[in-house]
Amino acid sequence: MAKQLDYHTIREIFTRFQEADPEPKGELEHVNVYTLVVAVALSAQATDAGVNKATRELFKIADTPQKMLDLGEEGLTQHIKTIGLFRQKAKNVIKLSRILVEDYDGEVPNSRAALQSLPGVGRKTANVVLNMWWRQPAQAVDTHIFRVGNRTGICPGKDVDAVERAIEDNIPADFQLHAHHWLILHGRYHCKARKPQCPTCIIRDLCQFEDKTL
Repeated sequence: MAKQLDYHTIREIFTRFQEADPEPKGELEHVNVYTLVVAVALSAQATDAGVNKATRELFKIADTPQKMLDLGEEGLTQHIKTIGLFRQKAKNVIKLSRILVEDYDGEVPNSRAALQSLPGVGRKTANVVLNMWWRQPAQAVDTHIFRVGNRTGICPGKDVDAVERAIEDNIPADFQLHAHHWLILHGRYHCKARKPQCPTCIIRDLCQFEDKTL
């Protein structure tokens, strides 16, 4: 674990991220906030590309909680069976859809606590939805952010909660809204787990990772 970088270094890092990609976007396809919740819930232990492939046709016929209930668990399963843990995820999506219909008039709530009360929706999923749909500076820490944060010193921490706090505490406010997307994309395409792309990395000179590839 690298030591926490100072304010000026972090500001320079995020200035570079912003110049390279001013409006970073999440890669999960969705048509409204409900389909975003479903897509993020399905993405646990799966790739965004794999989820998108499965949901492209699903969301054409089930883009509201009621339509998902009408499709039913078996119908949903047929659409998502290429995704890992699909049976449990299908159960959760049907359960959360029923709760949204019965308790929230079919609308997705926009507090973290209410979102996390839904089956299959953890803190990370809630943070993604709050950030992507309601543009709250919520930080969804996944394996990419955890790796980048600890390698570079941008937001080191021994677990995902510590890394989330490090992002909130150390990254300047004007970069908070897009911070988790910049970090995810950097981890996905540059600071990879096995073969980090250090020679072409735009923050190579500011990163504390000792095992840089040359």
